[in-house]
Amino acid sequence: MAKKHKTVLIVEDSPTQALRLQKVLEKEGLKVLHAPNGRIGVSMAQRHTPDVIVLDIEMPEMNGFETCGQLKKNAQTAGIPVVILTCHDHVSILLQGIDLGAIDFIPKDIFSENTLLETLRQLHILGGNGSQAAEE
Repeated sequence: MAKKHKTVLIVEDSPTQALRLQKVLEKEGLKVLHAPNGRIGVSMAQRHTPDVIVLDIEMPEMNGFETCGQLKKNAQTAGIPVVILTCHDHVSILLQGIDLGAIDFIPKDIFSENTLLETLRQLHILGGNGSQAAEE
């Protein structure tokens, strides 16, 4: 019996950062969707119901806080864990994200990809060893 791949929705306006993150997550066996802004991200979350959403804060049209708020107000997407991955690391920004329903806040730095993978392990989206093991 084949194991269903978990799905991550990346909501990130930088194509370069989104592609880099996509490669890291796909290497771990995850299915990755990408939305270039919050408005499209909300729509994709409703349509695809991903297992987790990785969300940037600084985006055109609808910033990450507005996006998180919209996701958490909608019954269809309210239960999807949201991880904020952003260049901002101020405590007030962190608290605003958590208050809106994000489960984690990861500053973009040299450790952010490893921190995100660890968060995904804690959410049971990745296996304990960091890669999806075949359970056949």
